[in-house]
Amino acid sequence: MSALAAYGGMCFSAFLAATIFPFQSELVLVGLQLDGWPWPPLVLAATVGNVLGAVVNWGLGLAIERFKDRRWFPVDARAYARAERWYRRWGIWSLLLAWTPWLGDPLTVVAGVLRAPIVPFLLLVTFGKAARYIVLAVGVAHFGWGAGL
Repeated sequence: MSALAAYGGMCFSAFLAATIFPFQSELVLVGLQLDGWPWPPLVLAATVGNVLGAVVNWGLGLAIERFKDRRWFPVDARAYARAERWYRRWGIWSLLLAWTPWLGDPLTVVAGVLRAPIVPFLLLVTFGKAARYIVLAVGVAHFGWGAGL
């Protein structure tokens, strides 16, 4: 596999995972690491892709809030309501949880709906998402996580 395929695939899978599409970029990261790819550039590719996906969600929030009660809205109504409660309670700092399953994607949409400024959005989301990938990659590299795959 070429470097472009490995790192591009990592970036793309992380992008998909951060949008409304159900996808597990962590499995791609672990698989590529176990295949011998070094973790720092994998983490960089994953973080870039995941943050870009979060920016897409933020943009969707800016544009489609008026449709949040429609059946086709890309975020489940309960997940949206939970994310909105978190965001209203903790403010922009709630975006440090944008990496979490079931809460992270709706949080990034809510941040757009509530017009979070893009620079703090990017800083907080990038920090949280990079930290998640670093913990996973270091776990695989140094503690044998994923060795049974």
